[in-house]
Amino acid sequence: MKNPVRHRRGPAPTTSLRITEFDARTQGGPFASRGRPSLHRRLLKFLLVPVLLALFVDAALIYLAALSYTNHVHDRDLIEDAMALAGVATSGIAPGDLPQQVRFLLEYDHEQLDFYRIASSRDGVLTQNARLQPAPPQPKPTDAAILSDGRVGDHPVRVATVAVPSRRGGGEILWVSMAETLHDRHVQAREILVIAAPLLGLLIVVVLLLVWFGVSHGLRLIDRLTARLAAQPDGVISISDAEVPYELLPLTRTIDELFARLRGAIVVQERFIADAAHQLRTPLAGLSLHVQRALAAKDPPALAESLVHIDELSQRAARTSSQLLALSRADSTTAHVLEQAPFDASRLLTEAVAQRVDEAVSRHIELGYEGGTAPFTLEVDAGLFLDLIDNLLDNALRYSGAGSSIAVSLHRDESGVLLVIEDDGPGVDDAHLSRLGERFFRVPGQAEPGTGLGLAIVTRIANRLGAELRFLHGRQHRGLRVELLFSQSKGR
Repeated sequence: MKNPVRHRRGPAPTTSLRITEFDARTQGGPFASRGRPSLHRRLLKFLLVPVLLALFVDAALIYLAALSYTNHVHDRDLIEDAMALAGVATSGIAPGDLPQQVRFLLEYDHEQLDFYRIASSRDGVLTQNARLQPAPPQPKPTDAAILSDGRVGDHPVRVATVAVPSRRGGGEILWVSMAETLHDRHVQAREILVIAAPLLGLLIVVVLLLVWFGVSHGLRLIDRLTARLAAQPDGVISISDAEVPYELLPLTRTIDELFARLRGAIVVQERFIADAAHQLRTPLAGLSLHVQRALAAKDPPALAESLVHIDELSQRAARTSSQLLALSRADSTTAHVLEQAPFDASRLLTEAVAQRVDEAVSRHIELGYEGGTAPFTLEVDAGLFLDLIDNLLDNALRYSGAGSSIAVSLHRDESGVLLVIEDDGPGVDDAHLSRLGERFFRVPGQAEPGTGLGLAIVTRIANRLGAELRFLHGRQHRGLRVELLFSQSKGR
């Protein structure tokens, strides 16, 4: 007969701008200022916290796996004990009669509480050392042992029940149940966790070090980008190339675009300074000369003549300065933010023409508008549109000559809204027509003083407004015809 005392089977353990200084406090490294946001700390927080949580979850899973394993081992041992007890119960003189020594061995355990129960299909409970709640199941002799959960007083227990035929015959069945508390199971699961804890702790340390090293090493790319930016020669500022990580490309491309705009602004500024120095040098020199003559004049006629020249040169300098500023604004991509708001182009155009009527009369020029009263809505920057019209009218009034006529018209065709300013003055020959719009270009033989900037301003504004600009001969090959076509997306 197999000894009913269990042999515990515990589980086995198993720019054109130069960057000249680098301040480490602004780089977001591990030694960044505590008051400043740190990319290093942010990455560590978002990486280490989930890793630590995952490791704690892993420890819980290890404990649950160990508990499942010990439950399996204990359940197997509990079934063997129930079968051994069934063998003892059927070998006695009376069914369920247990020798005193067997009772003592079953109940001898200071840490683990064990319980048994033997019941007969004929006489009910034959013997037990505790009341199992609920009553164990009653399998057939041909069934395998049944495992169930129950309670003995305040103790949860695991119960194994087997059915065997009684020696008395007559179809009597004995149900033998063995129960044990869960104390040993949890103790052994904790022992497995304690054995795995040092390895788990080592894994935690290694993972934390790897995360720290990975974040610190990965952020060195920013240091290299900073060094490359600092080493860029003037005017060749570009840090986006094949070595830049994909995640940093939006940032580096934005920086490159920023420096491109900055270079453009600097070029415009340098060009404005050069143009101002070139254009203002002559009138300023003339002013100085005529001031000296006025100071040296002995008679009123000579003084009056010098003052007239001073007035003319002053007006020329003022006009040149105004045109240079207008050209600088038209060239700049940052000084003037385009406001794409719809407006009635015909109304603004008639107002601009009306303001020039007195000047046209004084020059003996006929100025008229042929656009009708129907509204023409454009969706471009109204301020730049007015600057463009003002410069076109000024150019026509200055160079069409006395006795000429200027016609301003606005109409719609299949391509969009077409603005035309046409005069019947001397015009421009074919050799010079293509050069209109160049900076400081003036058609040879012009008696009217000018700077050569008016049509250059018109060209630049047209480009910014997205309009197509054409310089053509007027009717019967006389005068100059200027056409501005605003596409359907710009006018409606």
